[in-house]
Amino acid sequence: MAGVVHFEIPTENKERANTFYQTAFSWNLIPMQGMDYTSAITTPSDEQTGMPSAPGAINGALFPRTDSLKTPILTIDVDDVDAALAQVESAGGSIAQAKDAVPGMGWYAYFKDTEGNIMGLWQTDSSAGN
Repeated sequence: MAGVVHFEIPTENKERANTFYQTAFSWNLIPMQGMDYTSAITTPSDEQTGMPSAPGAINGALFPRTDSLKTPILTIDVDDVDAALAQVESAGGSIAQAKDAVPGMGWYAYFKDTEGNIMGLWQTDSSAGN
């Protein structure tokens, strides 16, 4: 069974959004080097892996809103993004954004479900020692 492992919140104004989430919820927001993407640490996490230490807890990120990525997104962990995208299409969904890499971490893609919701897929690069 594929679990929800991450969330993403689109923003119009990164600084304003960061201030809001830090002030309202005390999230630790960390800009990712070389990307317009801010990690949101929302729960106690392992310092080595960054993974939440509490069962069922997830961390997330804030990113710039685009025409195709306008609403919060839940990301599902899968063994193979390509196979998951094929399953999405055979189940009546569609690909919203093709597979791409986060070097040294893994691969992601976005899909649209049968209800029009955009969701994410994540495949960890097991060779990266994560």
